[in-house]
Amino acid sequence: MGQFLLVDSRKLDGFEGLHQAVHGSHVDVTQLGRGRLRGSLSHVGIGDFSLSIGTFNVGMRTQRVSSDDKLIIGMLLAAEERVAHWSFDMQLNDVLVIPPLLEHDGVFHGASAYAAMRFDLGEVTSLFGGEARLSDPDTWRSRGHYRADRATGAIATHRLVGVMSHLRAHKDGLTPSTAEYWKRAIVECMAINVMSSLPPDDSGWLPSARRLIRRVEEHLDEADMRPVHVSEICAATGVSRRTLHRAFHEVFGVGPVTFLRQKRLCAVHSILRASAPGLTTIAAVAMGQGFYELGRFSQYYFAMFGEHPSQTLGGGTGFCQIPEPSGRAPSRS
Repeated sequence: MGQFLLVDSRKLDGFEGLHQAVHGSHVDVTQLGRGRLRGSLSHVGIGDFSLSIGTFNVGMRTQRVSSDDKLIIGMLLAAEERVAHWSFDMQLNDVLVIPPLLEHDGVFHGASAYAAMRFDLGEVTSLFGGEARLSDPDTWRSRGHYRADRATGAIATHRLVGVMSHLRAHKDGLTPSTAEYWKRAIVECMAINVMSSLPPDDSGWLPSARRLIRRVEEHLDEADMRPVHVSEICAATGVSRRTLHRAFHEVFGVGPVTFLRQKRLCAVHSILRASAPGLTTIAAVAMGQGFYELGRFSQYYFAMFGEHPSQTLGGGTGFCQIPEPSGRAPSRS
């Protein structure tokens, strides 16, 4: 069988585990919710086709760059709070289409679960055979959002989770002779929700805010690991703090100062986690990300990840999040 067939399941012990949220595709992740991240990630691989199912207990921001040449079709399995992909506001069992070589971003405001298929665009003709529209590769070349029927959507989700649970418990059941069956069983669950839905919902409700956020994030990308102050962003984008604040609240539910601090905390966490004790210091890493008041930094860090920086540096687990503690003044570090 070699690499042709794969069934893999693991517990998540930090937001970094979600970099592989879609099997075979790297995803950039920023933790938004507070607390120790708990969750699981399971993959089924059948040749170049894969199904990934992930669960997590805190809010997350996910981004994927445009280097992936595979088609990704995802479905929202569970959500305690709002979930948005691009400008699409997702409901339970909705299906999302991410075409090849297209950048993607999503925001999960709370605990959620998702499923994502990834495969070659050329496979749709055979995988969706019998459905003229779905078997046409052109159908999948544009990003899309399909609103699931409430009744059939729940059934499709139940079936999809059942397939994954079965294959996890019976790995030997995924053999070359049964692989095609399981692949089609997985695809059918997604297809049911697409076929029963309305046409793709292209009327995103946050386009202007998201365009501004995109410009901000392009500036942050150019800055790389360098910390960026909110005033620098205002200057670079040519907008006032009030406009920037409104856009961030509309998209993320928090202001830009809080969001930027969370990004810097996540950068510190990742650097500490990848470092060996004795080769770096917490103070150096924190200050390198713009945290000058180390006492306040430590408070933010513990509130965010549920552990002290020294525990992360020593090999502990952690994560990343958002909302500001009630009554606490915004940090100007």
